[in-house]
Amino acid sequence: MADTELWQASACTLAEKVAKGEISARDAVGASVSRMQARNGPMNAVVDDLSEQAMKDAAALDERFAKSGPVGPLHGVPVTIKENIDQAGHATPNGVPAFKDLIAPADSPFVTNLKNAGAVVIGRTNTPEFSFRGTTDNPLHGRTFNPWNDWASAGGSSGGASSAVMSGMGAMAHGNDIGGSLRFPATCTGAATVKPGLGRTPAYNPSQTAERGILAQITSVQGLICREVRDVRLGMKAAIGYSPQDPWQVPMPWEGPAMERPIKVGFTKESYGFDLDPAVEAALDAAVMTLRDAGYAVEEIKTPDTLVIGKEATRTLFGEVKVLLEGVMQKHGAPAFNTYFAHCYDIAPPYQGDDLIAAYAKRAMYTRQWLELLAEYPLVLTPFLLAPTYAHARDYEGREGAEEVMLKGFYSFAMNYMGLPAGNIPANYNDGLPVGVQIVGQRFREDLILDSCEAVEARVGVMAHRLFERG
Repeated sequence: MADTELWQASACTLAEKVAKGEISARDAVGASVSRMQARNGPMNAVVDDLSEQAMKDAAALDERFAKSGPVGPLHGVPVTIKENIDQAGHATPNGVPAFKDLIAPADSPFVTNLKNAGAVVIGRTNTPEFSFRGTTDNPLHGRTFNPWNDWASAGGSSGGASSAVMSGMGAMAHGNDIGGSLRFPATCTGAATVKPGLGRTPAYNPSQTAERGILAQITSVQGLICREVRDVRLGMKAAIGYSPQDPWQVPMPWEGPAMERPIKVGFTKESYGFDLDPAVEAALDAAVMTLRDAGYAVEEIKTPDTLVIGKEATRTLFGEVKVLLEGVMQKHGAPAFNTYFAHCYDIAPPYQGDDLIAAYAKRAMYTRQWLELLAEYPLVLTPFLLAPTYAHARDYEGREGAEEVMLKGFYSFAMNYMGLPAGNIPANYNDGLPVGVQIVGQRFREDLILDSCEAVEARVGVMAHRLFERG
């Protein structure tokens, strides 16, 4: 393959060609490195360029390959890592200037898993301050741009990851998700992802000096954003390697037991009184039709009140943040960031004291409601955003802007709160931008979610192919 074709190639294609000896790891990594150096300037997705070390790592993999074959299923696949998890010898600033010199003493286990599978890290990607916005900008590195147009947000908090992978800077991008930080960027840029469920992937930063709050521990997950669904599947199989550093991780196999066919899929267009953009409704209709054609039994259902659950999620998380992080955020966060957070507090007032304890307990009720629904419908198709996307700095446009991004993200926040896996896939293309939908699944059935996402992708197409046609 020509160099320009290699940076466009899927992770699966690269891994297969390297394993067959058709290309080297240096070929695969070098193509992405060249693309990154050519494209990253205007995108500002990668904020720590690791090209030099990446090429050395690729050369070492080629030497290993010559002696004993591929080291793992991702041998020679170029990846990026979000700058809020540890990578030995590099800073973990989390978008905050005050933390720019916080150097990680060792790799996070998610990074270790990817490296052990043969992946090569070519750079670290941008994230907003404290990874707490639905768009990606910060005083340390500046704004990351959406590859489709300059007006739109690249999403957050893994906006650097989504922009990088959709621009051809690496075949896979690491990201994480405490309230939508894998799915917001994937939806904004037309990428594919699955937010793993609680216990699926390992998380731990060796640089940390204190444990995260209990809700953060059980809602935040590590994952991947890719151009194609099959790449998400390939990468996740490696990423779920067990680590004793994460007390919540469960060493479950990737594939679950075979399920009786046709698999039942419930779907909803419920927007709880908010306007549902016609482009999002069209995306849902397209996904329904596609899944039916693919052999799924799809029917419209009423779900537990997801707006209520989403509000409970934010109020509970903000209650925890107020206790454990507010002081640090006010001290080190930019004025605009703290003004934004004040609006968020106003929209979803943090639970405090006894109310916070009661909210932790009530979480079980909401989770039980959805688990009972998923026992009948193993997959549930929902909107994700209620509009195709939003302007880059919409969340900083007063209380109204914060509400549009934060409050209307309830279909995202609710799934984190309950620890449920949820995938995002583009199902429509409207006015020059992809439009995504969400598919929620049973616990530890990310494989089923990706199967359904792949069916939608087969009909709608890989959005990155449209993007690459533009240059």
